[in-house]
Amino acid sequence: MARRAALLLLFILAAPAPALAVESTIVFGTLGRSRFTFDIFALPLGPLSSTSSPAGEVRLTDGASVNYNGNFAPSSDSLLFVSDRNGSLNLYTTPVVPSGSRREALEAPAAAPLSPLLPWDPIALKDRPSLTPDGEHLVYVSTAEPSDGPRRSWAAVYSTHLPSGSTRRLTPRGVAGLSPAVSPSGEWTASASPATVRSGGDVVDLHTDIYVFRTSDGSRRTLLIRDAGWPTWADDTTLFFHHRDSHGWYGVYRATVSFAGGEAAASVVERVTPPGFHALTPAASPGAPGLVAVATRRPGSDYRHIEVIDFSAAGANAYFEVTRPVAPRAHHFNPFISPDGARVGYHRCRGSGNGDSPLLLENIKSPSPETFSLLRVDGYYPSFSHDGKRIAFVGLPGLFVVNSDGSGGRRKIFSGNAFATAWDWKRKGVIYTSIGPDFAGVRTEVDVIAVTLGNGGEDSSNISIKKLTVGGDNNAFPSPSPDGKWVVFRSGRSGHKNLYIMDAVDGEAGGIRRLTDGPWSDTMCNWSPDGEWIAFASDRHNPGGHSFEIYMVHPNGTGLRRVVRSGDGGVTTHPWFSPDSKTIVFTSEYAGVSAEPVSNPDHFYPGQIFTVNVDGSGLRRLTHDSFEDGTPSWTPYYIKPENVGETLQGSGTCAFEDCHWLKIVDAQPDGIMSACV
Repeated sequence: MARRAALLLLFILAAPAPALAVESTIVFGTLGRSRFTFDIFALPLGPLSSTSSPAGEVRLTDGASVNYNGNFAPSSDSLLFVSDRNGSLNLYTTPVVPSGSRREALEAPAAAPLSPLLPWDPIALKDRPSLTPDGEHLVYVSTAEPSDGPRRSWAAVYSTHLPSGSTRRLTPRGVAGLSPAVSPSGEWTASASPATVRSGGDVVDLHTDIYVFRTSDGSRRTLLIRDAGWPTWADDTTLFFHHRDSHGWYGVYRATVSFAGGEAAASVVERVTPPGFHALTPAASPGAPGLVAVATRRPGSDYRHIEVIDFSAAGANAYFEVTRPVAPRAHHFNPFISPDGARVGYHRCRGSGNGDSPLLLENIKSPSPETFSLLRVDGYYPSFSHDGKRIAFVGLPGLFVVNSDGSGGRRKIFSGNAFATAWDWKRKGVIYTSIGPDFAGVRTEVDVIAVTLGNGGEDSSNISIKKLTVGGDNNAFPSPSPDGKWVVFRSGRSGHKNLYIMDAVDGEAGGIRRLTDGPWSDTMCNWSPDGEWIAFASDRHNPGGHSFEIYMVHPNGTGLRRVVRSGDGGVTTHPWFSPDSKTIVFTSEYAGVSAEPVSNPDHFYPGQIFTVNVDGSGLRRLTHDSFEDGTPSWTPYYIKPENVGETLQGSGTCAFEDCHWLKIVDAQPDGIMSACV
């Protein structure tokens, strides 16, 4: 209790919390999260023969939830890792079974439930764990404290003394810290900093710098290398890292570090991997002198694999493959080497092939569990029926309905590409959505439809579809009025995306009027439950500038005001009102990034879920992860967390791609990458 109280006192947030509706539920989607099913594996650190088989690979985690970013503890045979189990990202440890004893290090049915190493509130991401050589101090990244402005990362490096629970922040206030690496002596820690977001929201390269500081208290902080990330120590004077060159290739570099006058300095910096392929997220270990594990993405391969560079080889550096001979059609991420140099670890999908995830709904730890629960759905654009019994969502493609506790399985009610769902307030079983290409131009054929489920919404096998818009000029994001008479939606019919209101039953044929008008994009609209306001996302403050903020307007077109400012180039979207109409939930990269983007698969921008009072006060972050959370909605019905359990168990299948901007379209002979998409 004393440890927990000390941590609570350290991390308590002073920002006022918005007044949230009592006993309600927020549901949102996360890009790819339910399809990751990562576990941590290890292989012997040595060249594999042509006859190598998966038999040598050992699974180190238990097949529950998502487990990644592992690290071996120094001077012990145990594993530190990150897991998304129990509704939040936290740090765990588990013993590692010696190689050859059995295929899996943990047998899930027999293993006791794992307890997090850092079980404190408030809810925050914990990532990239390292232990000091004495095993007493845990160094890691956390988002426990807010940054000092929009689009600035909350991620910072902390150290916790495990016997006492005493915790200190090692990166200065107002500064972000990512990917910490503790030196073999434990005296120094290297970290990537700062973390910002590119204009336009799309995360590609953060252009971080590497700083070195004392592990004990963060003092003697020194800029070591500019435009570099993912540091790893081979010994106390040799640091490896990755850097993206002017041609777009990620390469691994080596720096010789000296400590004159108690401060770090890099005397020699040299590239150790050639251009022509991506080499990233290096890992070194004092137990494997002359060897560095890297993740590679080579031309002609669709997958990221682990290779080892042998610097002791005569002549040019020698490379030997680790994972491709074992699992050629799987992505392998973020290698790490055991202290004795015998094994290389990494995370990958624990199953094989693509398919539907067994996970429909997942309980996420709520910052106010006494007032609202927080659910993640395996899909996008979820919305609750107004009796609280069902959730509609899309799969891009496909429109689905599921019971609000996740039971009964998903029922497909439309097979085409649909997005942005909303249920009619008065007519049971009526769902509004739009069909056609997503992320399309103003003249693209997209129309709003009403899908009616049979028997008052009870029968999802008997449906009817009615088209409500005509012309197909990118009509999307329908939201009905509480009185059941009208639907607000966005349309590109004027040549710009603006808001319109039409008849809820007969669509345009029953009447339509324009709500907003201007050479900008007004989109993602939501009608408040009290009928007084329509919230929407817009770039009207900087048309065409790739920056979206949240606005509100009365249905008669008066009272326009801005609720949330995103910061220059920021993206704040998908607003949805609370049941009492006093608060808005939305998605934004307001909190910047929480992990180096190159260490994650298939993420476009660092969206997280926030709430804010309708007067713009009381901004509050709800989700803390390194994924892309988005498209939230809110219902007055309280879904008990215990009724929505963790179901991402077993073998698991994966359906995702590597970072879209690492795809090599045309690699030239001179090593210049001519295109990335």
